[in-house]
Amino acid sequence: GGLICPAQRVERLKHFASRNAFDIEGLGDKIIEEFYTGGLIQSPPDIFTLEARDRRSHAKLEDREGWGEASVKKLFDAIDARRSIGLDRFIFALGIRHVGETTARVLARAYGGAEAFRDQMTAAAKGADTEAWQELTSHDGIGDVVAEAVAQFFDEPHNLKVVNGLLKHITVAP
Repeated sequence: GGLICPAQRVERLKHFASRNAFDIEGLGDKIIEEFYTGGLIQSPPDIFTLEARDRRSHAKLEDREGWGEASVKKLFDAIDARRSIGLDRFIFALGIRHVGETTARVLARAYGGAEAFRDQMTAAAKGADTEAWQELTSHDGIGDVVAEAVAQFFDEPHNLKVVNGLLKHITVAP
């Protein structure tokens, strides 16, 4: 299920916004649960479109209980501050099974950029007999278990949609 399974979505969103991933100040566990339940954030790209959607909405975020103009501005500023991120943190934030911070750094060094990483992982998802799979498993710390987890992640259309959606709203530094 990854980023599509409703039972896992909130936890994935919490991981995505966490300190070691995107580190979005003010978007903690409680707020993510509130926003998910309220339909404001369903997947990671929704975080980066929240301000634009709020501007068009009749039910403004600042009108919600516990929110005000200053707290909303502070949240939007914190989100904007994270529109640029390093590739290793981006990969870690995706929450791919078996891919921790160290493995994310290995993958970032190996593939250099977000688009190259996405394209090569999508190619590796086509099977262990592909050149992309062979390259993936040639890196230190990337064995069959990690490669299979990454391939499964990028073989899921919803996950690819999330990655592509994120790349429209953020800049991933090589």
